[in-house]
Amino acid sequence: MSRRLRAMNRVLRLSVPKILSGVQDVAKARTRFEASAAFWFRPVPFTRHIVRPGGLHWISSGPSRPGKAILYFHGGGYIVGSPWTHAPMLARLSRLAGVEICAPVYRLAPETPFPGAFEDACAAWRRLRELGYASRDIVVGGDSAGGGLALALLAHLCQTGEPPAAAFALSPWTDLALTGDSLRRNAGTDALLPVARIAELARHAVSVEAAHDPRISPLYAEFPDCPPVMLHYSMTEILADDTLRMADRLRLFGADVQVEALEDAPHVWHLLDGIIPEARDSLRRLARFVAQSLDDSKR
Repeated sequence: MSRRLRAMNRVLRLSVPKILSGVQDVAKARTRFEASAAFWFRPVPFTRHIVRPGGLHWISSGPSRPGKAILYFHGGGYIVGSPWTHAPMLARLSRLAGVEICAPVYRLAPETPFPGAFEDACAAWRRLRELGYASRDIVVGGDSAGGGLALALLAHLCQTGEPPAAAFALSPWTDLALTGDSLRRNAGTDALLPVARIAELARHAVSVEAAHDPRISPLYAEFPDCPPVMLHYSMTEILADDTLRMADRLRLFGADVQVEALEDAPHVWHLLDGIIPEARDSLRRLARFVAQSLDDSKR
């Protein structure tokens, strides 16, 4: 673990309880998250960020391969976040992979609860296809709640016979029924997410009765003919088991799954690119996976 990561964990343990104290007040939570993103998430030089019809944000930095795209869903517990808050990390990923990123706006809870986000994810996929992108030329990804959303979309695409070239998820939230043992096992080690706040987020996003629905909890989905998947998680985060059980579920359907873990990193540490070296290292490995997957899809 780098000194910067060790220091960042200390900072997060002191500051995040204040930032997340407004989860019940959604408007306050959004304001605080946007302010934190503007302060912590470092912009990337020569970022190109264009908003096109349909709520699609196209983000890149440097040369991009024509006809290829990453369809990326931002995190934020289904109540906060946007392509704007995640643009710095996405620009870095674009630069490293040489692929333009399409980050759609999707409706947030509680104004639009389940299945609104899933419907918007499917609409974003359809829009990319209408723009001329072949399914084999798209990699689907996301972080946290957006990682769960990406995997839910992946299941839908596998079941309908048009899987993408590959998929990835960073610290994904895959089980809104909250059955993972790491919610208890790592309650004292997660530098970012308090267990009580996760329960509040889940109540905003979905009813108890629908929490096992695979459109929001892909841990319970089916993935026939699944393409390669990369999953990143921190061993000390409370959602660690959401990744580990998701990997087992995907392998049950024959998927080639690569799982990478850090021993003591905050939830979606990739967003701290430019602050901790572990973020850049992980993004480099993810970029290689994306580029290789798009190359392999041509064969």
